[in-house]
Amino acid sequence: MGKQRYSEEYKVEAVKLVLERGLSIKQAALDIGVGKSTMDKWVRVARERKSGGVEITPAELEELKRLKKENCVLREERDILKKATAYFAKDSQKGAGSL
Repeated sequence: MGKQRYSEEYKVEAVKLVLERGLSIKQAALDIGVGKSTMDKWVRVARERKSGGVEITPAELEELKRLKKENCVLREERDILKKATAYFAKDSQKGAGSL
């Protein structure tokens, strides 16, 4: 059985039970069926985000994840093109010397 994944929207709503409705972390975790340590982590992360002065919305977080993944793909493509360029430049120098 794999690790359960929760959407950012789900986590935000779960954290609201503690931060806005005043439930204890233990009670909120019981109510929604997650572990106390999981709920504690979600609340801690939410508090850290708010204390940093910038709150990231779930949509912004998803966009950030998408952009990071895209950035990784672009770097890989760039590296492949650099290697191909170096290979063909070396190959063309060999061919020019034999004329």
